[in-house]
Amino acid sequence: MPEVVTVAVGIIQDPQGRVLVSRRAADAHQGGLWEFPGGKVEPGEAIEVALAREFREELGVEVLASEALMRIEHDYGDKQVCLDVRRVTQFQGEAQGLEGQPLAWQLPEDLRDWAFPAANAPILNRLIAG
Repeated sequence: MPEVVTVAVGIIQDPQGRVLVSRRAADAHQGGLWEFPGGKVEPGEAIEVALAREFREELGVEVLASEALMRIEHDYGDKQVCLDVRRVTQFQGEAQGLEGQPLAWQLPEDLRDWAFPAANAPILNRLIAG
């Protein structure tokens, strides 16, 4: 049975209501697909701490406040993930792809046809529904 990887995922929106997405590295699991930023939670690490660390390392953004949005468990067959999704309510800094990853700010409804990992579908549905 594959291990379950817990991932802290952050939904960050600009004043125009656009959300930030990034593209996964080609050599990563689900590589080349778009995703909401975040990353693996280390053993014993709180979700909020993991999210802040990942945003700082990957985007150069300081998360000042976030709130729980949803939790998603998904089995890809070769890997099981638990996405702990938080809405970032306060942040400082301008997002940059510090690991070379492309970034895009898009309105949720404009992301319907973008290629995302299957586990992200409930997040997209929630954002589009408002």
